[in-house]
Amino acid sequence: MRNLFEDDPLSADEPQPPLPSGGQAAGRTGAGTLSIRYGDRYLPGNRLELYGNGGEAFGEMLRTIAAARETVHLETYRLASDKTGWRFCEALCAKAKDVQVRLIYDSLGSRGISAEMITRLRNSGVQLLEYHPVSPWRSRGAWGRRDHRKILAVDGRIAFAGSLNISDVHVPASEGGQGWRDAHVKVEGRAAREIDALFREVWTQVTGRSFDLAPVPSTVGNSYVWPAANQEILHRYHIRSSYLAAIRSARKEVLLAHAYFLPDQRFRRALASAALRGVSVRILVPGASDVPPVWYASRAGYGTLLRRGVRLFEWQGPILHSKVAVVDRLWTAIGSYNIDHRSLRHNLELNLHVLDAEFASRVAEIVEGDMGRSTEITRDKWRLRGWSHRAFERFFAMFRYLF
Repeated sequence: MRNLFEDDPLSADEPQPPLPSGGQAAGRTGAGTLSIRYGDRYLPGNRLELYGNGGEAFGEMLRTIAAARETVHLETYRLASDKTGWRFCEALCAKAKDVQVRLIYDSLGSRGISAEMITRLRNSGVQLLEYHPVSPWRSRGAWGRRDHRKILAVDGRIAFAGSLNISDVHVPASEGGQGWRDAHVKVEGRAAREIDALFREVWTQVTGRSFDLAPVPSTVGNSYVWPAANQEILHRYHIRSSYLAAIRSARKEVLLAHAYFLPDQRFRRALASAALRGVSVRILVPGASDVPPVWYASRAGYGTLLRRGVRLFEWQGPILHSKVAVVDRLWTAIGSYNIDHRSLRHNLELNLHVLDAEFASRVAEIVEGDMGRSTEITRDKWRLRGWSHRAFERFFAMFRYLF
C-alpha cells in the first residue's frame, strides 16, 4: 500500500522506501485506504466546502463572523480599504462588542490601508497586530519576512483558508470586482481548531500575549486535513516536502494551478520524472499577472518542462491567483503557498493538505474545467514566441530568488 505523505528529507533527491504499516494511521478515502505516516498531522473528522471566488466565500465568512460566540481571528496579507475591506471592518467592529476579535494584517501587503479604517477598528475594541511594520530602521530580515496567510478562525470550530485576501479584486466583475480566479475552503472540525492555534502562535510570538484555545470540536465530516504551516524554522520545508512526496508517489495524475510558478530544480525534476514515467502532469499557469516580472521569470522554465512531457495551459480569464494541487484524485493542497523562493524561505504560509477522494475529485474537475477554457502551450508554439519575450524571460529569471 503506497504512502503519499512521506516527508522528503532535504538531503535526498529520491523518494524514500515506504515505511512499515505499524504505527501508521489509516484514512478511508472512498477509493480505498491509504496509509498515512503522520497520522497526528492529518486530523480526521472534518467537513469541507470549496469556493472559487470572493463572491462565494466572503458572504459565508461574514455570516460566520456574525454568528461567533467567543472569538473571531482574522489573519490576512492584504486588507484593502475598499468596499470588501470596509464590509469586513464593520463586521469585526460590530462583533467586538460581544466577543474577542483579533486581527493580524501584513504591513507591506496592507500598505494602502487607510488611517480611518485603523481608527475605526481600534475604537471598536478590535485587537490589532500589524505584522512586521515597514520602517527604514528595521532590519532587512523584517522587511523580507511577510505574513502571506489568508485565514479566518471563529470559535475554534469553523475556519477559512486559501488564497483570498480581503479585497475587491477577488469579487466577480458582475459584483463590481476584478474577478480574480482563486480557491478558498471552509473547514469545520478539528482542523479548524488547529488553524486557530496557528493564529495564536503568531499572535503570542509577536505580542508576548497569549489566550486560551477552544475545546476540541466533535467530528463533523470524513475529511482528513493537515493545516500545514511554515512559520517555524524547523517546519520551513514541510509544505514543499509534502508536495514533492505526493508528486514522486503519483501513479496517474498530477494537476497544479498556481499563480506564481517559479519551481526550483528539485521541484522541476520531480514534475519531469513523473511525466517521463507516464503520469499525466498538467499545470494551469497565468496568461497575465499582477506581478509581470514574476510572470516572465516563470515562463523562462517552461521549455524544460515541455521537453519532458509536462503539459502547460495558460489561463485566459482574469488574474489567476489560485495555489492548488491534486495528485491521483486522492491528495489535495489548497492555500497561500506559492511555488517560489519567497514562500519557501521567507513568508508565513498556510496550506490545507487534504486526504479525501471525493473532495480531490471535485477540485480536479474545477481545475480541468479551467484548463478547458485556457490555451495549451505546445512545444511548437513555444518555439515561435518572439525575441522580446525571450529577452524579458532571461532577464527576470536572473532575479527569480528576489521575487
